[in-house]
Amino acid sequence: MARDELSRAVTLRWRDLRGIVPWGDSFEGISPAGRYVEVERSYIWASAEGGDILCEVTVFGGPSRYDAGARVSSIISAPS
Repeated sequence: MARDELSRAVTLRWRDLRGIVPWGDSFEGISPAGRYVEVERSYIWASAEGGDILCEVTVFGGPSRYDAGARVSSIISAPS
């Protein structure tokens, strides 16, 4: 589920994100197994401001299970 959400999260373009980074949100969802989960997405500068953007997604089964959640990330590259 985390990979699926990441594939959607990285469809945002660098040009659209550059004005709001750092930014993140969270929402509740239902996993493919039918369990209630929380999904967090964050967009932060990968190293220097104005460069590549690191997109991170975490899916977990509530606050007490945050550390055991699934985490994935990808880079949204700055235009050359």
